[in-house]
Amino acid sequence: MNSPRPSSASPLRIVIVAPDSLLADGSDTRAFTEAERSRTLRIGLLENGYNIVAVLPADVFLPDRLAQIAPDMIIVDAESQARDTLEHVVMATREARRPIVLFTEDEDTSHVGAAIAAGVTAYVVAGMAPDRVKPVLEVALARFQHEEGLRRELADARTELSDRKVIDRAKGILIRQHGLTEQDAYARLRKTAMDKGMRLAEVAQRLIDVSDLLA
Repeated sequence: MNSPRPSSASPLRIVIVAPDSLLADGSDTRAFTEAERSRTLRIGLLENGYNIVAVLPADVFLPDRLAQIAPDMIIVDAESQARDTLEHVVMATREARRPIVLFTEDEDTSHVGAAIAAGVTAYVVAGMAPDRVKPVLEVALARFQHEEGLRRELADARTELSDRKVIDRAKGILIRQHGLTEQDAYARLRKTAMDKGMRLAEVAQRLIDVSDLLA
């Protein structure tokens, strides 16, 4: 996936995931409070130059909609439905990771650890003034980019280790079958890879596959 752009670029494209029920209703104090909190959050985003490209419900269509929009960040605006909403968002971004920030009034923090472990970048409890929105999102974006860098480094290290094992095994086959030295076996693999425009590990794996077939 394309990594979210740095905060110095403008502007971040944000999708807000929120229940359809976040509508101001004077007859329902709780709903009215939630709607006002949601309104304050969105004002804070706009005042700080963020681009709200869509407001989506957490439904079965969310993965497809997020894939089409490809936002830089996802904000979950939820309270009573926070856990269910988070589950939808995390599942929707499993194949194309994005920073996820949750804003909620739900003071039950017993599931914060699980949310962070599942991929939530920042978990913000209680109300927030508009001028605090930007610092929170900048920290969340920086943390996400740092974690993605570590994730890539780990994946590269695992690939390198796996490639090394494959190459060593292929060298062993050449040494046994052709009486080559380890240096000559490596040189033959490397020359074949260069001639064919392939990765050294790919040439080694092909040699192993052929050897296994003939065994």
